[in-house]
Amino acid sequence: MAFQVLVQPSGRSFSVDAGETLLSAGIRQGVGMPYGCKDGACGSCKCQKVSGDIHMAAYQQKALSDEELSQGMVLTCRATALSDVVLESRQVTRADAFPIRKMPVRIASMEKLTDDVMRISLQLPSTENMQFHAGQYVEFLLRDGSRRAYSMANAPHTLAAGAPTIDLHIRHMPGGKFTDHVFGTMKEKEIQRIEAPFGSFYLREDSDKPMVLLASGTGFAPIKALIEHMQYRHIKRLAHVYWGGRRPADLYMHNWLTEQCLQMPNLHYVPVVSDALPEDNWQGRTGFVHAAVLQDIPELSGYQVYACGAPVVINAAQSDYLKHGLPADAFFADSFTSEADKL
Repeated sequence: MAFQVLVQPSGRSFSVDAGETLLSAGIRQGVGMPYGCKDGACGSCKCQKVSGDIHMAAYQQKALSDEELSQGMVLTCRATALSDVVLESRQVTRADAFPIRKMPVRIASMEKLTDDVMRISLQLPSTENMQFHAGQYVEFLLRDGSRRAYSMANAPHTLAAGAPTIDLHIRHMPGGKFTDHVFGTMKEKEIQRIEAPFGSFYLREDSDKPMVLLASGTGFAPIKALIEHMQYRHIKRLAHVYWGGRRPADLYMHNWLTEQCLQMPNLHYVPVVSDALPEDNWQGRTGFVHAAVLQDIPELSGYQVYACGAPVVINAAQSDYLKHGLPADAFFADSFTSEADKL
């Protein structure tokens, strides 16, 4: 039996089959609600249930607290409908969201940016096969049926007509099924299969508010895509980029970002290092990157925040920024949840 799901305030609706999660049904029908891990681990898909009955499958406490559950909050990636449902989610994609497609890709090039970060370029079948918003991500379809998600590090306008490629920044997770292959046996011209585009992380261009672009580690990849998009579209909104790493080498495109600031007067960059060693000779900001934002901008009520990186950074940023005036609907995030985070 199918039920109807209405998402306010957008007024968009879709049907959900018995046993199908609300999130999967929305994605299947082009109604993209916010999400990240799709496994009840990150909390990115959390939204308010206005009415209706649902069943919640197992999830992690860090993603949805008991207090939030008692207030009617749900994780759409773990919720199945038992009746018609009305949700409130202000981060719903537009009705003209790009279609999600499966396609073969070829490894066009590989470049080590650091000892544990690899940039790989994927050659697409054609530009028509892949339309996306800067900031969205792809999922690799592995042979055992599992998936691995990575944000695209370039904006759509950079896709060449003849041989379109998308770039990914992949961090090595020792013992990781996919990243061990990337850093071990992957070769150029190898064929992989992906499905894309996914994610509700993209620039909201209907606002002129100043922005904080917050990244930790390889969370810089989608932020880089947003910056490229802003430059291409001549978007003049004030944007403060805060990029954090454990050591200076983790800021693997520091020079590129510094150069972009010279070309974009509206772009300001603050690098932050948490665990510099004496031999690093680091003279810049130290500590937690999300905290550096509040040191500089203690009142966030007039801002939008776009945050990408490790769940611990995203969760801390959201919690602290809301306490400093940031409206709940002005925080957009892509939490880089690894398989270990889902355990």
